[in-house]
Amino acid sequence: MVHQRDVSGKTVLVTGAARGIGAAIAERMHRRGANVALIGLEPERLAARADALGDRAVWAEADVTDSDQLDAAVARTVDRFGGIDVAIANAGLSFVGALASQPVEQWVRTIEVNLLGVYRTDRAVLPHIVASRGYLVNVASLSAVAHAPLMSAYTASKAGVEAMTDALRIELGPTGAVAGCAYFGFVDTDLVRGAYEHPATKALNGVQPSLIKRPIPLAQAVDALERGIDRRAHRFWAPWFVGPMMAVRGVLQPLLELGMGQRREQIAAALRLADPAHAAADAPPVDDRLGVAIQDGHAALEHGSARDLV
Repeated sequence: MVHQRDVSGKTVLVTGAARGIGAAIAERMHRRGANVALIGLEPERLAARADALGDRAVWAEADVTDSDQLDAAVARTVDRFGGIDVAIANAGLSFVGALASQPVEQWVRTIEVNLLGVYRTDRAVLPHIVASRGYLVNVASLSAVAHAPLMSAYTASKAGVEAMTDALRIELGPTGAVAGCAYFGFVDTDLVRGAYEHPATKALNGVQPSLIKRPIPLAQAVDALERGIDRRAHRFWAPWFVGPMMAVRGVLQPLLELGMGQRREQIAAALRLADPAHAAADAPPVDDRLGVAIQDGHAALEHGSARDLV
């Protein structure tokens, strides 16, 4: 059993805090007595969450691709609470698409948010994390080590986050601060629901092992993140099989490619469905800033449409 670190009076800053893992870990840390700063792109949701938490919560609208906005959000947090003890660079998005046909702006936006956004977040919070000898978490993914089709930008971004965090961890060694990296598989969030609604993903999931493709409950990911914070862990993950897959990464990708290579017809079908030229006329538009998590202005599946997460 992991001993819970006393976070009462400490300050935790979370990006991507309007929904999903970010919102849930902010609530969890606040419940344990921490001050929390909720940073993200959806001001109404952020304000509502901060108001529900109460006096020990502050929010700020900031796009992680904009250093000035991030610096302002960090300054607001420090002005309110006096410093930052834990920072979680969680903001991320995804689009479904093949490298050859995906709109360039979607591919670039993914890298800008998932990799450069983590870099900019780290740069903004590091002086305060070093001053408090605190803990910084960068959220990567199982996609950092297993690179699937239709996710080229996402996998590239998450692999970059892992590599950057490894380098940063060594650089922080003399300061007493620690950098950790979180590796999550599919989690039941708006982002995953949105991706799973796409016809191309449904076709691809037909050749994926059910163990890997079935999303875990949000609470499992938040539990892992909470344990990582308590241990100031260098690496942590959820679900359980992500760790063993990381341990055999040298053979994991060749095995993945071998398995996919034996299902070329299914892969070709998924690629056709991912091509914007063949998109269904009734497919809801995906948000350019928030990716597949938001479709036609609404969170994926929030109106109770049939869930197909297997």
